[in-house]
Amino acid sequence: MSKRIVIALGGNALGSNLEEQMKAVKNTAVAIADLIEEGNEIVIAHGNGPQVGNLLLQQLGSDSEKNPAMPLDTVGAMTQGEIGFWTVQAFTRAMANNGLERYPVISAVTQTLVDENDPAFKNASKPIGPFYTEEQLPEIKKQFPDWELMEDAGRGYRRVVPSPKPLEIIEAKAFGPVLESGSLLIASGGGGIPVIKDGKGYQGVEAVIDKDFSAAKLAEMVGADELLILTSGGDVYLNYGKENQVHLETVKVSEMRKYVDEERFAKGSMGPKVEAAVSFVERTGKTATITSLDNVENFVKSGSGTRIVP
Repeated sequence: MSKRIVIALGGNALGSNLEEQMKAVKNTAVAIADLIEEGNEIVIAHGNGPQVGNLLLQQLGSDSEKNPAMPLDTVGAMTQGEIGFWTVQAFTRAMANNGLERYPVISAVTQTLVDENDPAFKNASKPIGPFYTEEQLPEIKKQFPDWELMEDAGRGYRRVVPSPKPLEIIEAKAFGPVLESGSLLIASGGGGIPVIKDGKGYQGVEAVIDKDFSAAKLAEMVGADELLILTSGGDVYLNYGKENQVHLETVKVSEMRKYVDEERFAKGSMGPKVEAAVSFVERTGKTATITSLDNVENFVKSGSGTRIVP
């Protein structure tokens, strides 16, 4: 039986440069082509944390009166376009190699509505850009005194920016006919461009939306049967990295909500993914799965991964 599946690819899982990005997307595209061949309707959402931070550094490095640096919302749009372009290329090749040339691959630049009074604007928490060591911090703080930096799940220090919760994917209402036509859709890249209502239109704001929460909202709005979150870290574990770690396989959403409320998962990495997956299952009564980019083939064959069920 065919399904409508929203697949979220993590920005860290995609790598931080063109070569890493193309390799990761190519491997994912080959496996996901099997899902399409089975008649499933697929939407790809992707992160942009490393990419948006790196591009912002490039912007700041060339900032001048005649060529001022672009604001964060515009940089987010730029990375949404570039990653969308790379992803379209990879999936187009994978589809052709599987005899699926008849299915178009479309990338849509999307906006995500947020609440201008969201408390996240006063509490930056979304890591972006490269990792820094503790020894590098004094120089980074000297160079960028207005930055907020935070330790990121034991991997080093990164800049953090506001990350408001998504209320709506503005363009989602137009996606039904696109998916019904058999097209593979890439949307809500980097969580979407954060916007607030401005009269009869919208205005961009300085933030980066968590792509997992946006993917969950997108999945809800397009009536997806399943949300699949692919990470660089793999399945979900309790007590991750400790001697008593426990691999979570199929878990009731009520149990997983309890773990979320107890803050059992790392805030900068697995925590938001689990919370987003739980929110999707709670709102829709459908299933969400979290697993690694490398496990896509096994997910396609047997549904393996950490499955959160109603």
